[in-house]
Amino acid sequence: MFAQVIQGRTTDTEAVFSAVEDWVAQLSPAAEGWLGSTTGVTDDGWFVTVVRFESADAARRNSDRPEQGRWWEGVRHLFEGEPAFLDSEDVTVDLFGDPDRAGFVQVMQGQTTDLERARELVRQMPRERLAEYRPDVLATMRIGSDDGRWVQVTWFTSEDEAREGERREPPAEWREVVEELTRLAKEPPTYLDLRGPLLHSRR
Repeated sequence: MFAQVIQGRTTDTEAVFSAVEDWVAQLSPAAEGWLGSTTGVTDDGWFVTVVRFESADAARRNSDRPEQGRWWEGVRHLFEGEPAFLDSEDVTVDLFGDPDRAGFVQVMQGQTTDLERARELVRQMPRERLAEYRPDVLATMRIGSDDGRWVQVTWFTSEDEAREGERREPPAEWREVVEELTRLAKEPPTYLDLRGPLLHSRR
């Protein structure tokens, strides 16, 4: 899988959402390899979308389409400055339910000082315990980059249930991994809370 994260401060949330809906309705049917997207805007105006493709080649072919270029030119003026992009084939997805039924999405971002150790630690985390520990989590997707940057997207049943889940004591084996990952962090992670997200998947 290939993922692209686009982030920027928007000047018009309604117009951005309308543009995304237009893309899904008009351009996605011919976007070979497009799997879906999750889009939202934080309360303070930060837009973020995570787009999923079968491969980097499929994403590149979509970007090269003239209609894609025209669509982007019509959208970029809705942002303050140039949006930031993160492209990656280092994508790990864990499904516990249907993410397209999520009522709340949280996007965490950070950077590790030891990429290989961080990857090893993430692989050690017992995924089978997450459904038991956090039934509010429908899916997670971790996106990595060679420079140590990472993005984790978590789809929740609702914000209320997510906040309640945050107060639960995690399993001991999870705490140990999270503590070491925290020590490896270049700086504290940032959180983007997406209320009322736009959720699309190719069916």
